Amino acid sequence: VQLQASGGGLVQAGGSLRLSCAASGRTSSPDVVGWFRQAPGKEREFVAANTWIGGSVYADSVKGRFTISRDNAKNTVYLQMNSLKPEDTAVYYCAARRFTMSSTPGTYEYWGQGTLVTVSS
Repeated sequence: VQLQASGGGLVQAGGSLRLSCAASGRTSSPDVVGWFRQAPGKEREFVAANTWIGGSVYADSVKGRFTISRDNAKNTVYLQMNSLKPEDTAVYYCAARRFTMSSTPGTYEYWGQGTLVTVSS
């Protein structure tokens, strides 16, 4: 599975961005797709994940502000980010794994390249 993340950019605090993660390859609709982020000097952390049947989980830090969704026809997963804060600044990665939901980066088999999100105050 190949994953292509896009949609990052520079936005002011309180603004919105939508990230996209397009999947291609042998299993073009992965069971689970997750979004992770990594800020400079920090470890990669879980943001959100969903399954192909629609179940979703979120990190507490983004709950109520971010929404993960999936368009199976387009093999694309989206992360709608609203009410962005400077502390959301990071490189955002999408990743995929089989079967069950997970918030642990090491359990994901496939990773896309990152897309940088910068939130100015």
